[in-house]
Amino acid sequence: MNSDRKHNPQLQPTVDNLSQAIFTVNRHAKTATNPKFLYKLKQVALQKMIQEGLAEKVGLHFSANPKYSQQQSDVLVKCGNYTFHLPPSKQDFLDLPHLGKLDQSIRNPRSAISLNAAKQLLIFYTGLAEHDTTSRPQKKEYAKPVFKKLGQSYF
Repeated sequence: MNSDRKHNPQLQPTVDNLSQAIFTVNRHAKTATNPKFLYKLKQVALQKMIQEGLAEKVGLHFSANPKYSQQQSDVLVKCGNYTFHLPPSKQDFLDLPHLGKLDQSIRNPRSAISLNAAKQLLIFYTGLAEHDTTSRPQKKEYAKPVFKKLGQSYF
């Protein structure tokens, strides 16, 4: 019965459900200890939705938190009632209009999807597997220190 649930998630991959799932994953990624998989899931899901015509690129915004420069732009993506930002490609700078600063008064609606349900839906939709990107390095086994008698060499 559990294996059947993995293949048929409770939520159907509609535009509204996918956008709510992306919103939930994005919100949790901001405070996660290892957010790489969550951001990757968001990015792949949004790119697939853009390719399928379920989401559209609106324009470019100046990033609120530029990483290594004083100014950086992000692509604004409209997906159902939600908007998200993605890193831009070189083609985006040529094709999309620049919208200037981010309007802080515009907010995404609240979402009631849990993180586990959102991840399950997006993994089902994108085909990504979580264990591929979140492999943790194995801990080294503790080796006791070796003490020599006074006057003996360590070599």
